[in-house]
Amino acid sequence: MASPTLLMRVVASAYSVAEKAATIVRNVMATGDLGIVEKTGANDLQTKADRLVQKSICASLARKFPKVTIIGEEELPPDEVDEELIEDGHCEEILKKTCPAQYTGIKEEELVIWVDPLDGTKEYTEGLLDHVTVLIGIAYGGKAIAGVINQPYYNYEAGANAALGRTIWGVLGLGAFGFQLTEAPAGKHIIVTTRSHSSALVNDCISAMNPDSVIRVGGAGNKIIQLIEGKASAYVYASPGCKKWDTCAPEAILHAVGGKITDIHGNSFQYNKEVKHMNSAGVLATLRNYDYYASRIPSTVKQSLVP
Repeated sequence: MASPTLLMRVVASAYSVAEKAATIVRNVMATGDLGIVEKTGANDLQTKADRLVQKSICASLARKFPKVTIIGEEELPPDEVDEELIEDGHCEEILKKTCPAQYTGIKEEELVIWVDPLDGTKEYTEGLLDHVTVLIGIAYGGKAIAGVINQPYYNYEAGANAALGRTIWGVLGLGAFGFQLTEAPAGKHIIVTTRSHSSALVNDCISAMNPDSVIRVGGAGNKIIQLIEGKASAYVYASPGCKKWDTCAPEAILHAVGGKITDIHGNSFQYNKEVKHMNSAGVLATLRNYDYYASRIPSTVKQSLVP
């Protein structure tokens, strides 16, 4: 067998790094002291878990892949990272898969990794633990090509002895793994949208879709999981606020199973390292039937959101 390509090694490492991150997230919660800091206000929080997980992910990946650009959500001082935060393992299963041909020649310096150490921080602080994800997105040529989403509390309502957590991963051209791909009920328009960042614009856009129901949850990673597991048919967010580290990993996984994500105008997201971090023109994502939802976005909404 040929030695694994760089991309598959990065994904295999990101998988183990995300599992380590989940353990940190659960350990911080178990201590009861979340160390909450407000960043820009009451809906923009950072906890001790956000800080420790980002250090763990960035330092672990930087040690193995020193020339890769890694961009994390939290602005942290470049301290020495505690050795116990470093994860140097990798997922053997991933290394056994064949890298899609178009990505076999990638060099380290061509990759950009976008990290959201804890997506759904507000929900984490409120105990809505199933909303929380750890996101590691891998981009090449400005496109999201691979991603890892860990849900630290997957299964947490199944009782004291249930195995907690799961890791979903995907590579464009290879597929996505760790979950059961399911389509939303045919003919139903179930919209998943923001829980804590709603606005008149967000609601106008959703009304225009004629939804049968609307699910309001935290976390971009969580919303994409609703799409790929058939609980929702579209993720609609007509507002700035979502950032590149929120969408990179979910985009790669959604695209790997034939879904589509864009801004409200239909533009693709760019993930090269120079790009601005904010997705200022919102998010529209579906597993199927993207055109139906895109065609129903009111022009007033589009005019209000400048890419």
